[in-house]
Amino acid sequence: MKKICTLFFIAALFHLTALAQRTEILLDEGWKFSKGNFPNAAEATFNDTRWETVSVPHDWAISGPFDKEIDKQVIAITQNNENKASEKTGRTGALPYIGEGWYRKKLNLPALKANQKVLLQIDGAMSEPRVYLNGKQVGEWNYGYNYFYIDITNDLKANDNVLAIHLKNMAKSSRWYPGAGLFRNVHLIIKEEKSIEQWGITVTTPIINKEFAKVNIKTKLSSKGLRLVTQILDSLGKQVAIDTAKSIFGKETDQNIEIKNPDLWSPERPYLYTAVSRVYEGAVLKDVVKTRVGIRSISFSAATGFSLNGQVRKFKGVCLHHDLGPLGAAINTAALRRQLTILKDMGCDAIRSSHNMPSPEQLELCDEMGFMFLAESFDEWAKAKVENGYHLYFDTDAEKDIVNLVQANKNHPCIVMWSSGNEVPDQFGAEGVKRAKWLQEIFHREDPTRPVTVGMDQVKATMQSGFGALMDIPGLNYRVHLYEEANKVFPQGFILGSETASTVSSRGIYKFPVVKGFDKQYPDFQSSSYDLEYCSWSNVPDDDFVMQDDKPWVIGEFVWTGFDYLGEPTPYDNSWPSRSSYFGISDLAGLPKDRYYLYRSRWNKTKPTLHLLPHWNWAGREGQTTPVFVYTSYDSAELFLNGKSLGIRKKDNSSPQNRYRLMWMDVKYEPGTLKVVAFDGDGKPVAEEKVTTAGKPYKIVLTPDRKQITADGKDLSFVTVSVVDKDGIPCPTASNALTFEVKGVGVFKAVCNGDATSLESFVKPTMKLFSGKLVVVVQAGKKDGPIQLSVKGKGLENGNTEIVSVVN
Repeated sequence: MKKICTLFFIAALFHLTALAQRTEILLDEGWKFSKGNFPNAAEATFNDTRWETVSVPHDWAISGPFDKEIDKQVIAITQNNENKASEKTGRTGALPYIGEGWYRKKLNLPALKANQKVLLQIDGAMSEPRVYLNGKQVGEWNYGYNYFYIDITNDLKANDNVLAIHLKNMAKSSRWYPGAGLFRNVHLIIKEEKSIEQWGITVTTPIINKEFAKVNIKTKLSSKGLRLVTQILDSLGKQVAIDTAKSIFGKETDQNIEIKNPDLWSPERPYLYTAVSRVYEGAVLKDVVKTRVGIRSISFSAATGFSLNGQVRKFKGVCLHHDLGPLGAAINTAALRRQLTILKDMGCDAIRSSHNMPSPEQLELCDEMGFMFLAESFDEWAKAKVENGYHLYFDTDAEKDIVNLVQANKNHPCIVMWSSGNEVPDQFGAEGVKRAKWLQEIFHREDPTRPVTVGMDQVKATMQSGFGALMDIPGLNYRVHLYEEANKVFPQGFILGSETASTVSSRGIYKFPVVKGFDKQYPDFQSSSYDLEYCSWSNVPDDDFVMQDDKPWVIGEFVWTGFDYLGEPTPYDNSWPSRSSYFGISDLAGLPKDRYYLYRSRWNKTKPTLHLLPHWNWAGREGQTTPVFVYTSYDSAELFLNGKSLGIRKKDNSSPQNRYRLMWMDVKYEPGTLKVVAFDGDGKPVAEEKVTTAGKPYKIVLTPDRKQITADGKDLSFVTVSVVDKDGIPCPTASNALTFEVKGVGVFKAVCNGDATSLESFVKPTMKLFSGKLVVVVQAGKKDGPIQLSVKGKGLENGNTEIVSVVN
């Protein structure tokens, strides 16, 4: 028995050794951080014991405090058609991101074996990272949103090493909250010198039919004389194909592998294969790299518009900034997954990373969950939007930034197009046309399989200069009134709504009278959730719906935005204390606004939608006109107030609003119950929804999005906190101050109520409800066991919930 066990141990050790040819270490814990300028902080002997200990990803600014003076500017925002300067506040979130910061970490690595090399990869650092190892600068980058790696092999010592990273954020460097710090992951990659180059695998699927798919895999090797074997596994890990590279041209291989009866990747069924690439020198395994593969085809044509896997479809997309609300810019997979889950239920099938390069984690989740992706690169080219923006680096950095964007992400099946810019001032004139052509050619060189777009807001200029005509995909930001004219001028034969709507609203806030209009402002600095308010350059959702439904050459839209984000508080960018956006379909806490259900009623084809607004707590409005809207996938419905019918409404084409909403404009408010009954195509009642006037707040109710989370020190549960009256009816206007306490094997992470004017800290365990709700974020520790969240408020029955943390 002892001999058998010994043999088993030796076999297991051999197996682990074979798999350990490439090791990736996530440098997430044990960092020392301090904001400020420290001239000697790069030195290994620098004393950082008094610095804060943090985990990475980390955003040094999200803890605040909010301060009007941080980003106050006197400026005319040209993108908003302003020609006169005025004071702007909250434009970048009024959070303290400006300044310098240092991160330091000890690397206790074993002595490298002969012929090993070590790479340091940084997925994003805000901003201008300068990287030092043992006091020596080993690398740098300028663009905070980009990924880069450094070969640090020759600068490593045998045992103790000190990694130091200096970051600097200049004032007037962004149009939104950029975050601050090592806000994305940092990796250490140890591999053999004879191996696959970093980002050296390129997977495409040039031929697809029902019987088979041709998977082409090009691989860059570091040395000659190696052998490459590629194995394709299905989603269950079963081998479906294997191939040994027949010839190696210099250091590059080109394999064509047949997959029989392929399962195709789509938003509806995001099927993923895995390519396992093994490199041998003789019989010795030198490297193993796994690449997820989605077999799918994309095409854009004047005749059919956009097709995925041969099926014509339109993008049902949203734009997303990179911040995660109360978590700031620090990337977190659980928070990203929650965002995508909310969008999935809405029927969304596409994401535009606005206006910067996406995180690897976001792209991985979009592969898994089924979202097509428009990966954007820059908000500026050579001409400035903000004083210290990307234009400072464009001439020197744009090409290498695009190369890294494409090389790092080219194998994600979710990516269906690239964007080289957003609303760049370079849209005017011949120089801008040359820049657009140059950037597009870089994308084509690095990835010939995907088209390129630009979000164009100066549509007249791009029609006249030829700028729009040269793009693979002409993307129009708003300007629905110019769609017809642009489509006649541009040769492509189709238009993409690369940014649409910019409708503004505050969750649970309703303004009277209910009138459609732009740039409307109110004394409380909120916008109406009747979804009829927008910006001077934009429109309400229904105007885009008409274009999507009636014009086959309009290939879809990306709504601005899926979620509220920090900064850019239009239309209150000159009205402190507004410090975050009003554009979101969901608010900053991730709670859906009414507009969510308007989009869901059109986009979600698998589940019906029936949503009633406004709430029905209007003390003092008795007898006054209080319009009622219904967002529904059904064509008709009947409204009842306290049992009395207020009539049937049916969608019609008399106006864009009547086409997509059911509206009772003359309802007179009286307390009680408002009920809507929806009818199917035969006029039969099939669903109902109601809202009831609530009494005084009585009890706190907690609803976690997940009752079980992983004990990895990172996973999150988002707990919606609301209050109900003594009969259990939600109180939609409650603004009670609450406190939160987390016990057990987890910690309180953050809180957010979605109020764009709130100056309460995200990281302190107290906050007021906004429109009757807020969200508490609970983070797992690293132990199995229960986590208890208790929420208290004066005069309210406490709320309690338990979340289980499990070690995988």
